[in-house]
Amino acid sequence: MQTRKLGKLGVSELGFGCMNLAANYGRAAPIDDAIKVIREAHDKGVTFFDTAEVYGPYTSETIVGGALEPIRDEVKIATKFGFDLTKRGGLDSRPDHIKWMVDGCLKRLRTDRIDLFYQHRVDPMVPIEDVAGAVKDLIASGKVLHFGLSEASPETIRRAHAIQPVAALQTEYSLMSRDPEKNGLLATCEELGIGFVPWGPMGMGYLTQKVNASIIFEPKSEVRAGFDRIKP
Repeated sequence: MQTRKLGKLGVSELGFGCMNLAANYGRAAPIDDAIKVIREAHDKGVTFFDTAEVYGPYTSETIVGGALEPIRDEVKIATKFGFDLTKRGGLDSRPDHIKWMVDGCLKRLRTDRIDLFYQHRVDPMVPIEDVAGAVKDLIASGKVLHFGLSEASPETIRRAHAIQPVAALQTEYSLMSRDPEKNGLLATCEELGIGFVPWGPMGMGYLTQKVNASIIFEPKSEVRAGFDRIKP
């Protein structure tokens, strides 16, 4: 396994996305199986594990924390903020909310620091400078080590980076989804020294060639059920 740099954060070049263990692409995995596959990934050289508060919600972080606790110092953990998980729902990247929810993330992940803390989605109601400032405060406190953005535009990245250096941008990128090559994202990351982390590198499963027109996805457990690329 080779390594890469996300800003100054060193990680394995293949990361393990832990969303599916809890929700969204089918039913949640049995806990024992989820822990086993995380640890087998580490045995094969993966040191970068990605989760989020909203996966489950909370379930994925809990699984990841339990699986990695015995080897915490050998891995890097990324998680994400930016949703209101109350009945109100929607986005919430207010600084007070970020600083409040980070303690829950740390508890579920059974750790004293988050290696990479992404804003999961840009909140149009909160200036990105305020978001970056809140994460900067968390970095100063030691609860967070590096700042990331997800699905942000080049302009948003630059504004955030001016307040707190952005280590990583996570955006969909694969052989069938190549917008970052054309919309300035890859160029911006290269210019600013920001690592690019593709989510959905296998096209949400499409590029595995195991998805065909006869597959029926359960609408309640499969977010892909309504996606255009998966329709017969």
